Amino acid sequence: MSTINRFVDRYADAQPDKPFLLTPENDGVMSYGRLRAHARGINAQLDALGIARDDKVAFLLPNGYWTCALFIGVMYSGRVIVPLNAVSGDAALSYVIEHSDCRVLFVDDVFADKYRNVLDALPDDVKRIRTSLDDGPDWPNGELAPVAPAAPNEDDAAILIYTSGTTGRPKGVLLTHRNAVTGGRNTMLAHQLGETDRALCVLPLYHINGQMVTVVAPLVSGGSVVMPQRFSTSSFWAVVARYACTWFSVVPTIIAYLLEHAERDGFERDAMGGMPYLRFGRSASAPLAPEMHRAFEDRFGVPIIETMGLTETAAQILSNPMPPAKPKYGSPGVAVGNEAMIADEQGNACSPGVPGELMIRGDNVTRGYYKNPEATADALGPDGWLHTGDVAVQDEEGFFFITGRIKELIIKGGENIAPREIDEALYEHPAVLEAAGFGLPDTLYGQEVMACVALKPGVSCSERELAELARERLGAFKSPKRVFIMDELPKGPSGKIQRLKLADLVRGQLAILRQDSVGGAGPDARC
Repeated sequence: MSTINRFVDRYADAQPDKPFLLTPENDGVMSYGRLRAHARGINAQLDALGIARDDKVAFLLPNGYWTCALFIGVMYSGRVIVPLNAVSGDAALSYVIEHSDCRVLFVDDVFADKYRNVLDALPDDVKRIRTSLDDGPDWPNGELAPVAPAAPNEDDAAILIYTSGTTGRPKGVLLTHRNAVTGGRNTMLAHQLGETDRALCVLPLYHINGQMVTVVAPLVSGGSVVMPQRFSTSSFWAVVARYACTWFSVVPTIIAYLLEHAERDGFERDAMGGMPYLRFGRSASAPLAPEMHRAFEDRFGVPIIETMGLTETAAQILSNPMPPAKPKYGSPGVAVGNEAMIADEQGNACSPGVPGELMIRGDNVTRGYYKNPEATADALGPDGWLHTGDVAVQDEEGFFFITGRIKELIIKGGENIAPREIDEALYEHPAVLEAAGFGLPDTLYGQEVMACVALKPGVSCSERELAELARERLGAFKSPKRVFIMDELPKGPSGKIQRLKLADLVRGQLAILRQDSVGGAGPDARC
């Protein structure tokens, strides 16, 4: 049976003393046997609090020992874990707590202080439990003997995770035990993970990537995970070396930061013993520019496997092959563990090379959005195919290429322009750290192409220089009319750049828009 319980119990019986989780800040070690003991202890405490099976239990915590124990333990107990986005803001956080119907909230002192107004307004029926990453929850009933729960079924709800809500209120994606286990298994299959593998988890456990890829996948494969409280450019490689991690999962933003740090401070792999155990790194959550992909592999000597996943599919849906097979730069790969197709507006499969919407079907696909039947009906067809909202093409060898989101597609003069084309052109400039193309309403063309970039620290270049590079790579029609240089681009919890926020951020700079031509002599803009 595909439940979280099956794998916790399996490995607690087979290898009780083997480490499952290691936490660098406090030298914490959670063995598989200890993981099960924590999970059964959590079950006993929730029973004592009167929290019924299928009730929602939330946490507002940074990554750490007890965050991971609660994430797995609540699911093991038959309740539904609700990871709260720690950077979502007061309004979104209040909405999610109310909408999710959560009965218990675990929170540490730092977030309790940050979100004091939200927590002070909690309904009386939400039990707030102070939680230390090192020592665990301050249970109201004190110490209780662990109690094994009645095992949940595959189709019982396990996780309720809310999307970032960049275009509206967050939607609650409900994932079953079957969904969660399949998401972990798809990652295991794509990356050939086994019991000797050790993942480095630097992505937050309130995001699907951190949850499924670097916690559930190691659990399903019987491996282990190293979990710092947060990502750090200065300690990233030291943690890999100290704990002999065999792989890591990151996002393109982190890849950009690691490259920039190495350019500034240097990087000597031999100084860390060569890290012969490190097999690969994995990139997901946003497209990885081929230029950045190659630069990372050349600089660090680590193959990067570009992949793709969604919250609605318990992460992993596509992956490039593992070495020695050759990847395709610019592609998140082929379908692994689920079906994938490109469909036209009528739902018919597109021929290779013809763009359409990426569709996914499999045991990893959500059964729907919590208390939102309209959104569920829009996203899920009666035949089980999920509408991802991504515009993509598939080549003759089955590799998919994502060109953008349907809502982010730029339509200029009736021609579709993929924002990723603009991104990749701008990433070719050595001064660019982050780049994002987007569309802005235009009376002449319907939409005009714009772009924002953030530069590497201590490096400078002009808007004109970047616009000329884009025009050289893309031609005048597709290149940005303006390139705005910002201190930082807005990003969601996974590190994905939020294109749809960029228009609002630069709107005040566009009073002279109609006077400027592509790469013209208009003033440089910095927001």
